[in-house]
Amino acid sequence: MRRGRTIARLLASAVLVAAAGASSSPARSGDDVAVEVTPRLVAAVDRGLAFLASQQLRDGAWIGSVGFKLNQDYTVQEADVPHVGVTALAGMAFLAGGHLPDRGPYGDTLTRAIAFLIAHQNDQGFITHRQSRMYDHAFATLFLAEVFGQTESGEVRTALQRAVDLIKNSQNPRGSWRYQPFALESDMSITVCQLMALRAARNVGIRVPAETINRAVDYVEQSRVVDESAYSDFSYMQPEGYYALGTGAFRYQYQDEDMSRSSFALTAAGITSLYHAAKYDSDTPQMKASLEFLTAQMRRVSSSDWRCHFFYWYGHYYAAQAMFITGDPWWKSYWRTISGELLETGTQFSQGKDGAWPNPVGPGRNFSTAVACIVLQVPFRYLPILQR
Repeated sequence: MRRGRTIARLLASAVLVAAAGASSSPARSGDDVAVEVTPRLVAAVDRGLAFLASQQLRDGAWIGSVGFKLNQDYTVQEADVPHVGVTALAGMAFLAGGHLPDRGPYGDTLTRAIAFLIAHQNDQGFITHRQSRMYDHAFATLFLAEVFGQTESGEVRTALQRAVDLIKNSQNPRGSWRYQPFALESDMSITVCQLMALRAARNVGIRVPAETINRAVDYVEQSRVVDESAYSDFSYMQPEGYYALGTGAFRYQYQDEDMSRSSFALTAAGITSLYHAAKYDSDTPQMKASLEFLTAQMRRVSSSDWRCHFFYWYGHYYAAQAMFITGDPWWKSYWRTISGELLETGTQFSQGKDGAWPNPVGPGRNFSTAVACIVLQVPFRYLPILQR
């Protein structure tokens, strides 16, 4: 029975990819899919999704440690509580496998996840719980957009429009966002989350002003490093650290010279958001420099110091999309590395017998397992955001 399901998933993926010729992503041949989507990969994803389903709470949530990135660490505010962002990412892991609410083995899992997020949307439209912030709201909005794109649920549409309106109304004069709604401060990583949520919502027919998206795109584009020599004196850009700057990288806060650091995750996020905002310029010198920086920094996050750290998972969530949309040879090289890492066995970084991937620093194993499943299922192209 399991063998039959595996073959069906392989064939379905091949058909789906072959039919996506109109997509902004490069078409994948049947031979490519046979290499990318192997029985071993499908089995790992099946174990990961089964783990996630077993961890879901009755109210539809997944737990995680609510907190925030601080320098090169993750500061926990509340440990192991129902988590808006983790719930949204877990839900997207199921959507990425072609599962839909109220259908199939994980239909109820998705339906309860949707209900949890909608139940925790306040009067302003902010989806929040247990001190969660705008990061989590953006992931929840993106998840609801992906759900609506496949179901056209009226209840989801209403909640999604309210979530989008909160993002739109919270945009500050720089075209950016920060940790809380209506903040005047800005940073690139939060801006990317909001931009992707807005684009996904607009793609499925939700009202999103073009000006809101264009101002956010301008902020992201201004965050790109054009001349790395201007930042050579910063002490946190040492080889043994996580942060680095180089031509093509995207900075955390471009308007603040003391916060001009960049990284694998920030650059992956910048590239992906511009692609999803219809900035398909992978052949320009600027985007090539960004892709080269991203590729070079993969070695940094794959080291023993950062492997399975919050930065690793957050970065690859974006990098997988960036490289897939860019296409070969970037994608082929990236896929060989990341699939090899996620499918390896017998190390402290490997998927466990229970189906979970580790996350020693960050929100926890529900988070890392959700991201691992999303990344491994990118070639399936079930998510609407990968079909445009």
